[in-house]
Amino acid sequence: MHAKRIIYFFYYLKELDRAKFFRFLGIAGASTGRHSWSLLIDIFVSSLRYNVSILDYFYFRFYEKDPMERRKWSGTGYMYEFQLKMNPRGVREVLENKILFLDKYSEFVRRRYIASNDFANDQKILSEMLANPSGRLVLKYSRGQIGEEVEVVSCLDFTPELLVRFSKDRRYDLIEAYVIQHHSLMQLSPSGLNTVRIFTQVTSEGVEIIGARLRVSVNSPVDNMAAGNIAIPVDILSGITTGPGVYSDISKTDCYIHPVTKQSVVNFQIPFWSEVIEYVKRAAMSHPDNRSVGWDIAITENGPELIEGNHNWCKLLLQLPVKRGMKEELDRYL
Repeated sequence: MHAKRIIYFFYYLKELDRAKFFRFLGIAGASTGRHSWSLLIDIFVSSLRYNVSILDYFYFRFYEKDPMERRKWSGTGYMYEFQLKMNPRGVREVLENKILFLDKYSEFVRRRYIASNDFANDQKILSEMLANPSGRLVLKYSRGQIGEEVEVVSCLDFTPELLVRFSKDRRYDLIEAYVIQHHSLMQLSPSGLNTVRIFTQVTSEGVEIIGARLRVSVNSPVDNMAAGNIAIPVDILSGITTGPGVYSDISKTDCYIHPVTKQSVVNFQIPFWSEVIEYVKRAAMSHPDNRSVGWDIAITENGPELIEGNHNWCKLLLQLPVKRGMKEELDRYL
């Protein structure tokens, strides 16, 4: 086991955001009064013992936690192994490729979209998409992750020809009409599309909901935590937010009031909640070979709209908003 985790550790080193690491190391040192060498040794030992990455140590605030508490958290290594077992490589392609996803889950998608293969051949659809009511388009790379390689543009800036050229120059192979969100979510934060992330697990008895979180943009066109936005815990039964918004950046404090719009993020009722739950359960059962999926759901004036499904859903989004590790809950499915 340790041999595999040592390999993981060197991978974490290779991929490490060094600027973020040294910033977090300074914060942890100032918070605990510990020397950097003491923290570095603890990071290495924790990575091997608890199957977490270097940055997980800071995200989960292991520098403040005892060994019993640390065991409760699902880190990067654990999640890699868990999700590989739940969503094997042979079946996860439908979730990895956004174009394939939209085609296979078309019954849950109402917005217009067009893939690069059709860019040059269907000027009519491009013209219609440029005239969509939102006035915006979302350009994506179909295999992009965590909100990267996504750009929201104004329709007024393009003709069909310019749009095709711009997309090809930026390596975007998917164009979607921007989804107009429910007015209550627009009031909460208008800068981006605020989505609900719901984690589902397919079992022999059907679909279980592991958790739900509301992702809210903070002066950003996307709502991912990695882009500096907040995530809020949601009560599964009622669809009401139950706590403050949290950041993945350990230098930022929780917010009960949205920092830009000044709207309360606590006790917010997500519209159409019963429909949302029924919606994701149907989506989960439409391709049940992928047993554990994180679904991103937009809420429109007419109900839920499926944005995407994630086979490698975020362990931070699951655990940080509820301020506890959820490894024990996931262990039940192994």
